[in-house]
Amino acid sequence: MRIGFNPNKDKIKEVDEYFHQVIIPVYIPNKHGYFKDSFQILVHSLESLFKTSHTKTFFTIVNNGCCKEVVDYLQKLFIDNKINELIHTTNIGKLNAILKGINGHKFKLITISDADVLFLNNWQEETYKIFDNFPKAGLVSPVPSSKVLKHYTHNIILENFFSKKLKFTKVLNPEALVHFAKSIGNVKFYNNIHLKKNLTIQKNNIKAVVGAGHFVATYRGTVFKSIKYSYSNYNLGGNSETEFLDKPISDSGLWRLSTEDNYCYHMGNCKEKWMEVEMLKLKKIKEDFESPILSTISNSKINLKINSFLFTKIISKSFLWKLFLKYKGLNKIEVNEY
Repeated sequence: MRIGFNPNKDKIKEVDEYFHQVIIPVYIPNKHGYFKDSFQILVHSLESLFKTSHTKTFFTIVNNGCCKEVVDYLQKLFIDNKINELIHTTNIGKLNAILKGINGHKFKLITISDADVLFLNNWQEETYKIFDNFPKAGLVSPVPSSKVLKHYTHNIILENFFSKKLKFTKVLNPEALVHFAKSIGNVKFYNNIHLKKNLTIQKNNIKAVVGAGHFVATYRGTVFKSIKYSYSNYNLGGNSETEFLDKPISDSGLWRLSTEDNYCYHMGNCKEKWMEVEMLKLKKIKEDFESPILSTISNSKINLKINSFLFTKIISKSFLWKLFLKYKGLNKIEVNEY
């Protein structure tokens, strides 16, 4: 039986003060073997996030099948209002956990991060600068990488092919690249020329590195409106990240960019002394931020398909790609090494 009238019926939802959501799926099923240090890594990650994020940031954590100790920790964060949303589920896979965090919200910006990322001061501020200065930015990573310049970047390269503002420039923070290589257990991930030069595009004295990874990245919220799938068959890997996190950017005619300097560290699954040192350097953010202005971008689907075809089938092939690299500033030796 129902008595009376629900006061919320037909009532328009008030506009949230938050404009930036951060989603972190967490899978720590135990504290043994591979996951021995993962709980402490998670604590570092979330504490660094809270300390370096402004007050208009909405924190969504997805417990994707964690052990009791981790669940209790996350539950306390929620009770203490340190996170805005805590979603509990069994292990449904990383991408499905991310989709749970996205659904039911409408944020201007959405950062999707792994649970082993150490956030540094100014990561949001520098990310916003890229969105403000490059109207077609669809994804911005605070961790630049010189090896992803061909990964779904055909829109940027073809639209700026003859522009002098698209060129190879000096890597601003090679130590951060070395740090990332060590964190994934592959010290040879970057070769010598990768540590010296990267492809950048410049506007209003702001440089952005062409391309971006996705272990931590900020997306336009509108990008996920075009996703055709609502479920991934993979727990991790497969084609899930390509279909859900990569293709929607280029399919929308938007650009994958990174900040020129490094504003996050990948920690991996092993606790190390440097993490404590970096945590001590963090300063609690005090000022609020205004949302970057995100222009509405319209693109011809036919042109997008033509660009994709030209890049993947013609320009990215060995001979023409080497000519492009040379045209944009690399010498013959560097071209062969890149």
